[in-house]
Amino acid sequence: MLPARQFSVLRLADVLASSLAAILGQSNSLALPPASRSVVVLADGLGVSSLRARAGHARFLSSLLTKASVIDGVFPATTAAGIATLTTGAAPGQHGLVGYRVLDAARDRVVNQLTGWDDDMRPATWQRARTVFERAGDEGVPSFAIGPRKFTGSGFTQAVLRGATYVPAEKIADRFAAARRILDVEPRALVYLYVAELDMAAHAHGWESGRWLAELEILDGELARFAAGLRSDEGLLVTADHGVIDVPPTKHVLFDTVPELVAGVRHIGGDPRCLHLYLEPGQSEVTAESLAEAWRGVEGDRAWVFTRDEAVAAGLFGAVDPEVLPRIGDVMVAARRLVAYYDSREPNQAARSMIGQHGSLTDEELRVPLVRAGAFGR
Repeated sequence: MLPARQFSVLRLADVLASSLAAILGQSNSLALPPASRSVVVLADGLGVSSLRARAGHARFLSSLLTKASVIDGVFPATTAAGIATLTTGAAPGQHGLVGYRVLDAARDRVVNQLTGWDDDMRPATWQRARTVFERAGDEGVPSFAIGPRKFTGSGFTQAVLRGATYVPAEKIADRFAAARRILDVEPRALVYLYVAELDMAAHAHGWESGRWLAELEILDGELARFAAGLRSDEGLLVTADHGVIDVPPTKHVLFDTVPELVAGVRHIGGDPRCLHLYLEPGQSEVTAESLAEAWRGVEGDRAWVFTRDEAVAAGLFGAVDPEVLPRIGDVMVAARRLVAYYDSREPNQAARSMIGQHGSLTDEELRVPLVRAGAFGR
């Protein structure tokens, strides 16, 4: 059963691609005016609902947030899928990063698409779409990606930021200073600036925590200062990959304790709020339809449960390439209540310490800001 919701006309896939088009003086989905230089800030985990709830602590962002500046991210509402969609302009079904942990069917294993890159999951081929940065290079526009040093050269960076020059900068203020230096020397430039701190604080402490609020205030202050210094031909966009919901430990569901929910399941991927369930191959006792029905019977009041075929038919992943199809679970379980699904058989239970969660189809997780400033805000 899928939720009855309408996705926004403008999507995360339009943001960076439209920024490049503006630099090239071309029409674009966001109707951005021409600009010589563009900066796109991705604030990981900054959902619209959280931003509105803490509007008094983010006066710059809140002053520019209107109904027209709310867009949908991607499904699943997870970082790997969201950032890949932003930087390629393609839906998950095309770029291939369809979840946090997904099946590598050729090697019969589940892989982490943020940190699990190796010689068998090569960034240049596993992520299947050309990036906006590569397209910028074709047009002679230099592009830059600014983020924490620890992500320099990582597999995920190589997969989704290829074509951009990576500029390491540790603090949020350092990243904006680096962006300003680039704008000062480049006649044309496409700049992507990544802010990880909100998502990290949410996972560890919850988005309702003082730690998350402090990071929001830092980001908002730096954005205000940066925007004030933009020249007339410099545009700024601020968006996010997903929002966050705080899930207390009392709302953890240990689904493996119900035998019919794991019968016939070989692998489990996804996020705690958006499971991918992969069936044991070569058996006929359990089908995707029968497993989905079992889940609906037990968890149907707390989750949307649907098969891969239903998800693809509904367009949740966009058009899905045949090579990507096996990465999507035979059955998917997307939480719609305040719960998170865990497998207590997993040797490593560290993920259960997370408070802030995301991945599903709720507005809190899917809806993100698209704030415009500088040349793009006029």
